[in-house]
Amino acid sequence: MKLLLYFILVTFLLLSGCQFDYQPQQKTTVIQTTAIASNKHSEQSKLNHSQINPEGKTIATRFNPPVGFERINAEQGSYAAYLRNLPLKPHGTLVKLYNGEVKSDEGVYDAVVDLEIGQKDLHQCADAVMRLRAEYLWNNKHYDQIHFNFTNGFRVDYSKWMQGQRVSIKGNKTQWYAATSPSNTYTDFWKYMELVFSYAGTLSLAKELEPVAVGNMQIGDVFIYGGSPGHSVIVVDMVQNPTTGEKRFLLAQSYMPAQEIQILKNPNNVAYSPWYSTSMEGELRTPEWTFYLPALKRFQQ
Repeated sequence: MKLLLYFILVTFLLLSGCQFDYQPQQKTTVIQTTAIASNKHSEQSKLNHSQINPEGKTIATRFNPPVGFERINAEQGSYAAYLRNLPLKPHGTLVKLYNGEVKSDEGVYDAVVDLEIGQKDLHQCADAVMRLRAEYLWNNKHYDQIHFNFTNGFRVDYSKWMQGQRVSIKGNKTQWYAATSPSNTYTDFWKYMELVFSYAGTLSLAKELEPVAVGNMQIGDVFIYGGSPGHSVIVVDMVQNPTTGEKRFLLAQSYMPAQEIQILKNPNNVAYSPWYSTSMEGELRTPEWTFYLPALKRFQQ
């Protein structure tokens, strides 16, 4: 009996990650691509020198708007402002995996977000998206708005977690139970997030988010495919050309195995990488994944 329960638990964990959601992959929606190695890394650095400020310590101060573009307004205290001002590690820093190994930046990313990811292989693609949303809400004490669904549909509210309740998972039965005294430290919050990372993923998150047209994109929106495998990237900044109306945006992701959040290069247009244009037709190609539109979604307010 114990062996059977163990098998069920391991299977459920595999289904919740970036790569192993249990829904069959829909090739008409999105396909996975191999990492696009850039043979023109030094050339790209020269072309984009005016768009990257090596001394900048946040997304807003590291990445200058392209010529002719201005940053879209983000109200102070908003989720958009939070993402735009995420702290970055020094220019040239390489992404670290959860186990301390290094991920090459060749053709993949231009900056590393300075946030801890833990020492478990949990903080992958959808996990990073959920983490950023939850961190913003937790920092602003919007505890009642922090909730995510497991892949099996069970809703996990942080408001219950901070009251001392915990989640029991036995076979196909998932339920809350009283476990400890009320507490709301960052350690409590992170333990909650690691539980979410373990049992939620791209498949469950894709069902929670609301579809949105690319033309109506906002900072904080997510390109996502919940499948097997699945992936997601998040819009962390936007600019607009006041003359032409064209919008461009920056993308961030985590990946497999669990790794630090990174600001992606644009493999489609070296001239204005890392900025992407909303003027896309049919697909969004990123260094490690191609999303076939429609794939843009938004957290419910």
